[in-house]
Amino acid sequence: MALFPVFGKEPAGVRLQRIQQSFNYVKDSFQNPVPTEVTLKEASILKILKDYRNRPDNTVPNHPIPTVRTDLRNLPSDRPVIVWFGHSSYLLKVNGVHVLVDPVFSGNASPVSFFAKAFSGSDVYGVDDLPEIDMVVLTHDHYDHLDYKTILQLVPKAKHFYTSLGVGAHLEYWGIAPGKITELNWWETAAVPAGAELSVGKPGVMDGATLTATPARHFSGRGIKRGRTLWSSFVLKIAGYSIFLGGDSGFGEHFKAIGDQYGPFDVAILEAGQYGKNWPHIHMLPEQTVTAAKDLRAKILLPVHWAKFTLALHPWNEPIQRVVRAAVENRVVLTTPMIGEPVILGGPLPQTSWWEG
Repeated sequence: MALFPVFGKEPAGVRLQRIQQSFNYVKDSFQNPVPTEVTLKEASILKILKDYRNRPDNTVPNHPIPTVRTDLRNLPSDRPVIVWFGHSSYLLKVNGVHVLVDPVFSGNASPVSFFAKAFSGSDVYGVDDLPEIDMVVLTHDHYDHLDYKTILQLVPKAKHFYTSLGVGAHLEYWGIAPGKITELNWWETAAVPAGAELSVGKPGVMDGATLTATPARHFSGRGIKRGRTLWSSFVLKIAGYSIFLGGDSGFGEHFKAIGDQYGPFDVAILEAGQYGKNWPHIHMLPEQTVTAAKDLRAKILLPVHWAKFTLALHPWNEPIQRVVRAAVENRVVLTTPMIGEPVILGGPLPQTSWWEG
């Protein structure tokens, strides 16, 4: 393995051939549903780095993040349960199946330990706290969603990894057996847990649970090159429930398209933080998060991508404050759990304003 395995490996061989034949891969890069600037042309990297170095103090909480200690191995089984670990990491238990999404338990969201550290109190869970995992879902390969150290720890505990097309190259490089990896392009559906054939563009044709990769408006890359692997949202249909796993995405018409084809959703788990004026198209504003939930026809909105890392210049708790206001104005049902606090579908929803403490 290379000197710096944390950076992963670009797709090659048969995997690259599959990518090159994809409808959304043009000129050596995956493309967004609509033309999208990652950062505005006037926003230079030097300017962004300078702004980040001089960021306001309120981008980090001045007190430890409050959390709830939950026995993850003994979650209730009669209804779906979601346990959020901060940022975009969470565990679902549905019909006895454990699904782990974008797990980052190493304490930082970058290839180096001194950058993007977890907030005090937010990093209270680790791989050792988890039950056996039936499905690990990885939306894309950015460091705050795909964590090298966490993946290595999950090898003996996770049965199968599901991810966007191309990301499997990183996983194989890190020692995951190819037979334990399923990669999906947008609109492809796989039966889950693993073991059935792939179905392209035909949701619902298989018995049992399915996972479908759906479009997102974002980008990918763990180094200088962008777009060599895909970024996705996912639709999980299991035990009669429909759950939207949002990953990272700027706002766009794709949410309505997904809602029309796969909705309504019992819950939509959508990003609400790390937005910025220099990158308005690849992360949603909190008000757009609420609109996306409506477009998806979600019965409940669970906002994530906040409360653990500082990756933007807004106050650390501004995303949830704005989401709450917009949800009230738009009559969207919102749940706001603390890290580790179970959200049980069909039960009372956590809705305290714990970030104001």
